[in-house]
Amino acid sequence: MSRRPALVSTIVAATLLAGCAATPDEPEATLEVRVATTNCDAEVLPLPAPAERIVAVKSTAAELVVALGLGDALVATAFLDGPLEGADAPTIDGMPSREAVLALEPDAIVAGWESAFAPEAIGDRAQLHELGVTTWVSPAACWSTEVPALDWEGLFAELGGAGAMLGVPGAGGALVDEQRAALAAIEPVEGSPTALWYSSGEDAPYVGGGSGAPQLVLETAGLENVASDLDDGWATLSWEAVAASDPDVIVLVDAPWHTAASKVERLRANPATAALEAVREERFVIVPFPMAEAGVGTVDAVALVAREVRELGLG
Repeated sequence: MSRRPALVSTIVAATLLAGCAATPDEPEATLEVRVATTNCDAEVLPLPAPAERIVAVKSTAAELVVALGLGDALVATAFLDGPLEGADAPTIDGMPSREAVLALEPDAIVAGWESAFAPEAIGDRAQLHELGVTTWVSPAACWSTEVPALDWEGLFAELGGAGAMLGVPGAGGALVDEQRAALAAIEPVEGSPTALWYSSGEDAPYVGGGSGAPQLVLETAGLENVASDLDDGWATLSWEAVAASDPDVIVLVDAPWHTAASKVERLRANPATAALEAVREERFVIVPFPMAEAGVGTVDAVALVAREVRELGLG
């Protein structure tokens, strides 16, 4: 049975902000209580003030930092899946090493992959915390702990939690309010047309399953995911299974390394899929790769899919 990692642990840290004893000419000492949060499998204390030097790994992480109003605090990014608006930080090629990251003197590292903190990458999170560096991983991307199927409350909790960890809880709350309002304004398509979310894969397609961002986007947009019975966020299907599902529309993830155009060519060239009505009628919806993963772009992905499906004459 899946479980969501506890958002708040029982560990509390008290930080003394003034002198130990007050004098008649000095204000009384005050205590700021910071509650540690369990993020994936690590205990993380929120920053007491807005982060000033942030390294972001993955587009979802960098976009979240910008959405929280901390774009100017980005000192470096890595593994971006597309252009990043709202910040002009240099990009590190490949997965950054611990040494390369620490040389930037960050006070926070935000990652869209938990593997960014592997020993051969940025390194152990607990050791980074001992050095005074706060870390945050999208809970939807945790692999060290089980997570449930993604839902809106869980996603909004992620966004608000990231704001708290980066020292901007107010911005986190405002972002969640903005996202809720945008979501409420989206009108789902009618008729529940079926859809396949095709992310990558040549010998066999890698598709959106029944528990991740693709499922949440399709379901909210009013579509039925033909791979919803797969109990995983992402899964591999056979081309024959895709053909048998006969989706009304195919969502294509567009990435620089695996473009939507290349997927269309593959669908047309494969005898198992070339005869599908969605392929013959070119009923394709193209979604930028960063929108395919849980983050600040998920609501926009719902709006995009619903709009494009209507323009195809469905729903």
